[in-house]
Amino acid sequence: MGITLRLLDGRYAIVQLPPDSPIPAWWDGKGFTALARDDEELSLICREERVPQDVKADRDWVCLTFVGPFAFDQAGILLSVIRPLSEDGIGVFVTSTFNTDHLMVKAENLGRTLSLLRAAGHVVS
Repeated sequence: MGITLRLLDGRYAIVQLPPDSPIPAWWDGKGFTALARDDEELSLICREERVPQDVKADRDWVCLTFVGPFAFDQAGILLSVIRPLSEDGIGVFVTSTFNTDHLMVKAENLGRTLSLLRAAGHVVS
């Protein structure tokens, strides 16, 4: 099953804040954003240039968006993309939305990631 992915512009950061933190104004803006809150933390994803330097963040990620939409019961989509990366030792961070998935890898691994995805039959634009 070949999946089409689109490489988004810019570098991204994954931010961790205390669970009761308000959503910061700097989080929203251009590019992909995501928010998740549980009893232990508030996690945010956004373009890294918006994240203040004093905020706890893992920086220097790139984001590939799966070109969807995909049905919720369509099995194997995510696995077909992350398996070749995992087997080559590339760590990933994945976020899902209603229509699709967003795969993040460290920028230093982008070249290997693109090669592995293409070798597995996927298309990256």
